[in-house]
Amino acid sequence: MAIRDITMAESQRIIIYGANGYSAKLIAEECMSRGIKPILAGRSEKKVAPVAKSMGLDYRAADVKDKSALNDLVLEADIFLNCAGPFVHTFRPIVESCIYNRTHYLDITGEYEVLEELYTYDDVAKEAKVMLLPAVGFDVVPTDCLAAMLNQEMPGATHLYLAFYGVKSQISHGTMNTIIENMDKGGAIRRDGEIVKVPTAHKTATIQFYREKKLCMCIPWGDLSTAYRSTGIPNIEVFTTTTERTLTMLKRVQSMGWLFRRDFIKRALQQQQMRFRKAGPNRKQRSRGSVFIWGQVVDAEGNKHTARINTPEGYQLTVLTSVKSLEKVLAGEVKYGFQTPSTAFGANFIMEIEGVQRFKI
Repeated sequence: MAIRDITMAESQRIIIYGANGYSAKLIAEECMSRGIKPILAGRSEKKVAPVAKSMGLDYRAADVKDKSALNDLVLEADIFLNCAGPFVHTFRPIVESCIYNRTHYLDITGEYEVLEELYTYDDVAKEAKVMLLPAVGFDVVPTDCLAAMLNQEMPGATHLYLAFYGVKSQISHGTMNTIIENMDKGGAIRRDGEIVKVPTAHKTATIQFYREKKLCMCIPWGDLSTAYRSTGIPNIEVFTTTTERTLTMLKRVQSMGWLFRRDFIKRALQQQQMRFRKAGPNRKQRSRGSVFIWGQVVDAEGNKHTARINTPEGYQLTVLTSVKSLEKVLAGEVKYGFQTPSTAFGANFIMEIEGVQRFKI
């Protein structure tokens, strides 16, 4: 198979994979509104074809388990945006094919274990002159950029704390499938440069998001990987809002971890939620929702610096940051090897997104 030289491509071709998913369809629609015509792709022609035809776009079908078909698909693209989660099941063959075919890889994962493994491809991607840019959605553009801003404002910080609070939103089928996939794995933090496993919701904190204070719990978020690569801060913890009822439920789930490690239990739960949950928030919910992001760095002397930003609703933000990332890569803003949103486009990348504001209390 011939390997294309992406530096000589006459026109940049984008493939969106997992295009029948909730976020991918919204991203494709936003691309179309900005004059970008991606090729839509996925594992099932039966699922992808109706989506593509409704938008007047070309489509392809290739299973990630079929190496030959996947290579043929990737060879058509200069930029490949992977939206097919849980990403632990899709990223390896796609990334390896992208490196082989010299195609830039982007995705919208927030799975820290996936991000850590993606980083191991850094050297070979640089050699192939390919950019690996995961997590270009809500997971984790705003938190990664805020971490980079804080690091610039307090160089030498030893601890980074991040938290987010979603208002008037709900989660999609894909996000719920990822939650189910990882529900037996417990929590995680970064301590002294290493990711350490901890019990689910092992730590809580009351955090002030703008005018409101909220009970939060520690979660194994993608920033355990990305913020570390962006800032070098060796101790990182990420929090999200919770309730006492949720904390009690999580402790019960943790006590039954042996049950949720069984694949057939996970598959049954995923099938159940696909039948009874809505695909994701509707247009009205996306337009009314918002996310508050809080971040704090602490240095060795105990000095603290805190910052907050407010963004559009999480899925709407994923659409805006993903398409903005595609536009930047199309314009030639490319750094080879593994990148985070802030190392690729700068700490202020999030501030380029309409509806994002930084504020002080």
